Formats: sequence, C-alpha cells, structure tokens
Amino acid sequence: MLQNASVFASATESPRRSTSRPGTVLVVEDDPGLLSLAAYVFGKEGYHVLTDVDAFGAQSLLVSHSVDLLFTDIDLAHGTSGVTLARDARALRSDLPVAYTSGRIDLSADQMVPRSVFLPKPYRLAEVIGLPARLANSEAAIMPGCSAASSP
Repeated sequence: MLQNASVFASATESPRRSTSRPGTVLVVEDDPGLLSLAAYVFGKEGYHVLTDVDAFGAQSLLVSHSVDLLFTDIDLAHGTSGVTLARDARALRSDLPVAYTSGRIDLSADQMVPRSVFLPKPYRLAEVIGLPARLANSEAAIMPGCSAASSP
C-alpha cells in the first residue's frame, strides 16, 4: 500500500556535480514540514527525491524504484519503524547507504545496519547536504554529533 508517496524532481533543479546519472534519495519522515524540507534540500542538490510518511509506503518505493540513499526517521507514521525499514531495505540491496534521524531516540551502533549514520534532530542543512558524499566516500561515515555503525 503506497501512502502519501510523491516524487520531487524538477528540470530546474541544480545538477549534481558528478557526470553520472542523478541519484535517488528516499526520504521517510512523518513530520510534513521536515519531510518537505529534506526533500527540498536533496532536490536542490540535484537528486531525484521520493518521499513517504511510513515504512509501508517506503517499502513499496524501494521495490519499485532504484534508490541510492535511504534517509529515514526512526518513529514513523502508522506505528512503523525506520529501524525495521532500514533492515528490510538492506535485505533488498545490501549496499544501500542508510541515514537515520530522530529527535527523541539515540540509536546504538548495534541497532543500526552496518555502514550507516545517525543524524540527531535538530540537524543543520549542511549536514543533510553532506550525507550522500560522506556515505559514498567512507565505510562508516561519522558526522559531528552522529553515531556510526560499522561492519560486523
């Protein structure tokens, strides 16, 4: 069941600095303001952005689209979990970069999938903008104030 899913992409968005095809970011956030903000920030960086408010819809998007980064809140709409979503996403694609975010929960490394990061709320826009490059350029990206999970 796909709930409140939308695609944010525009021909007027700034292109990515790379010559490869634009990446796709899946933003999963139940707060409408934060969902719009994260989608806008990734879109301005040239990424195609898919959005959803819960793990059910996000899982459908992961199955039907090629996603290059999962950016998910921990507590999602309809009682769903970003932690479970990330595990399910990694079952579909073992190398998918994952960034968790939350204002209420601090994840320990053993709760996170390997080579992922936790970005606590409130986060700075520069931290969101830097996520794809940091996850792509290192095995376990560590951001200021963030936890990182490494490979077992």
